Amino acid sequence: MAGAGAWLVAASRLWRTSVPPDLATPSLEPGDFFSASLLEEAQSYQRFLDVTDILSTLAMLAALGLFAVVGARFARESAAGRVGTGMLLGMLALAFVWLAQLPFGLAQLWWVRRHDVTDIGYPEWLLEHWITAGGEFLFISLALLIVMAIAGVWPRRWWLAAPPALALVSLAFAFTQPYLLPGLDRPDDPGLADDVERLAADQDISEPDVRVMDTYGATEAPNAVAMGIGPSERVVLWDTLVDDFDPGETRVVLAHELAHLSRDHILELLAWTVLLSLPVAFLVAVATRRRGGMREPAAVPVAVLVVALLTVATTPLDGAFSQSHEAEADWIALESTEDADAAEELFVEFTRGALLDPDPPWWSHAAIGSHPTILDRLEMTAAWRERDGG
Repeated sequence: MAGAGAWLVAASRLWRTSVPPDLATPSLEPGDFFSASLLEEAQSYQRFLDVTDILSTLAMLAALGLFAVVGARFARESAAGRVGTGMLLGMLALAFVWLAQLPFGLAQLWWVRRHDVTDIGYPEWLLEHWITAGGEFLFISLALLIVMAIAGVWPRRWWLAAPPALALVSLAFAFTQPYLLPGLDRPDDPGLADDVERLAADQDISEPDVRVMDTYGATEAPNAVAMGIGPSERVVLWDTLVDDFDPGETRVVLAHELAHLSRDHILELLAWTVLLSLPVAFLVAVATRRRGGMREPAAVPVAVLVVALLTVATTPLDGAFSQSHEAEADWIALESTEDADAAEELFVEFTRGALLDPDPPWWSHAAIGSHPTILDRLEMTAAWRERDGG
């Protein structure tokens, strides 16, 4: 009970944000900002992606369910040793998933190409998809190496030690990630550099490295991301944002990404992942006992299936956590730029450029939403204007 109480206290602290708890947001309608034809197109576009996402998830679970039944046979035929066999089984499980989800990924690529949201071709997409799978292969192999090594020493208590160990690996990756992205340029616009200096000072952080990524030819949609920890902190702006959007709108995005750094959202996400992985690891330990626990390779297929099921089950919780961070970054961006008009136009352009449904069904937003809905963001902007913007 004490452990569960400590878990809840830690989780509640991570969910705290600087958004005023008494903030009263108005009730707006999508039709206040978008034409009926654009709303219809965005809704149709998003529903296809929602359905294929659901089917892809079901295909993943079916593939892993099959692998959980037959995977132990591969363990008996392997001569790679205890840990090596477990790693091979993990990679084989990922191959099952990759093949099961491939048709749905191709269908989504066809759909976004049809709506001119991306220009990436099928061969390029397959290559990128394969490279991504290679990174996942490496991660799952390393994770199994750590878990099975710990389970070899503490067969029944490995689930307490493995999450912190995996967190250290994630921390190292988060630190090095900014240095692994090729093809990033420094912004040419001196006004953008001035904005970085002013906004960083306003949010009381050191100026991070800001780079621009060439995404033309891959997508017309705008985006940006904050990454890194401490001296490796970096903000990456897509050139579709820098070149095609008004400087005021770009400034809002920049302030939003700087807020992720100033509020330590990357570290908080890592801490949240550790917290959530503790009960997940415990349930994996319980589920794999009949196959000898995680020290035995035969348990790996069952473990991978259980992790996948729990990941799907906790997706709405992860999404809500992410949405709270994104809402806080939106609020800080409004406070830093004091430009509600630019923020409002930015969110409207997100729907126009990326065909985001501004007010998706609750189930869709709970299943895949990492950000507040466009309508939520417009309502926060209106609330800030009423409360602080005059």
